[in-house]
Amino acid sequence: MPQISVRGLQMPSSPIRKLAPLAEAAKRDGVKIYHLNIGQPDLPTPRQGLEALKQVDRTTLEYSPSEGYLSLREKLVGYYHKFGIEVRPDEIIVTAGGSEAILLSFLACLNPGDEMLMTEPGYANYISFAVTAGINVKTVTSTIEEGFALPPVEAFEEAITPKTRAILLCNPNNPTGYVYSPQELYRIKEIVEKHDLYLFSDEVYREFVYTDEPYLSAMSLGIDENVILIDSVSKRYSECGIRIGMIVTHNRLVRDTVMKYCQARLSPPLLGQIVAEASIEGTEDYTRACFEEYKARRDFFIKGLNSIPGVFSPMPHGAFYTVVSLPVADAEDFCRWCLTDFRLDGETVMMAPADGFYRHPDLGRNQVRMAYVLKKEDLQRSLLILRSALKAYNRR
Repeated sequence: MPQISVRGLQMPSSPIRKLAPLAEAAKRDGVKIYHLNIGQPDLPTPRQGLEALKQVDRTTLEYSPSEGYLSLREKLVGYYHKFGIEVRPDEIIVTAGGSEAILLSFLACLNPGDEMLMTEPGYANYISFAVTAGINVKTVTSTIEEGFALPPVEAFEEAITPKTRAILLCNPNNPTGYVYSPQELYRIKEIVEKHDLYLFSDEVYREFVYTDEPYLSAMSLGIDENVILIDSVSKRYSECGIRIGMIVTHNRLVRDTVMKYCQARLSPPLLGQIVAEASIEGTEDYTRACFEEYKARRDFFIKGLNSIPGVFSPMPHGAFYTVVSLPVADAEDFCRWCLTDFRLDGETVMMAPADGFYRHPDLGRNQVRMAYVLKKEDLQRSLLILRSALKAYNRR
């Protein structure tokens, strides 16, 4: 029998989706599940985007340019300008979601065997894309006790070796909800300049920053040739399914190299680009309403979590996630048990075990990532179920 590739064997399972078969089995038995495991917004997509999709009158659904439609990229220039990010249309490459933007950036900038630094806990799919590209990921650890603030510069310096080629940041952070301050970003800038590294900056949650301090993009740090911005419309417009992301960089050589991969995969999604382009302008009220709703959900949910005995969540400053410590020894076992064994009036909750967001196997064992993307009534019910589940689990 032929053997599976080493790369395939090294590919980790998604902590966000690996328990999905258990959830589907529960649903077939009539169980209602509150999905706290995945960042799928329940807020509606902008009306402008949906109307544009309904009005598609093409007789042929053709390939688009490999870099994406110029009209979309021109509108994105105006969008980025509002956040102090000054770019030209040719400095934007449209991708099949933020996921492809990450993978193509890795493939264009790093060689197999190169090392990349990132904070942990970190978005689990970064590891999957690194495995695909043959990159070795090294981590510096942020802690729940310090609210997942950026680790000290010394921790980064200790992790750097002659093979280190890049640092990856997610700001606002998935899975922790932490927002890196300008001071923290300038500390990263110093390291990037000192060691001549790439800085991959995933900023897909920039709309959802709940602090009073102005948001600072890595594109504004003054290290133009080093920064590759990763972006997506999935979260800000509740358009996860259209699979439209972006790579943005001033580095022409990186763009030219990324384009080789883009041409090989032909083009980003046609219909997705139509919807995304229509969603950019005239949606200011929509964006403001989404921000206020997520902030209200955050305030309600974090307060509720911290009222449960033994549960602790720091206050997230952005995005719509939090990493939560639970009074259990094995959070994955608890998450599985909630799906297979526990029911409260025919309902249960689904969470993402947080150990899958860490590289070190002994970290995050009693933590879960939760997404507060459900309406407040569902969050309230989820909190009640979680409280009851913890009691029952620890009585076993």
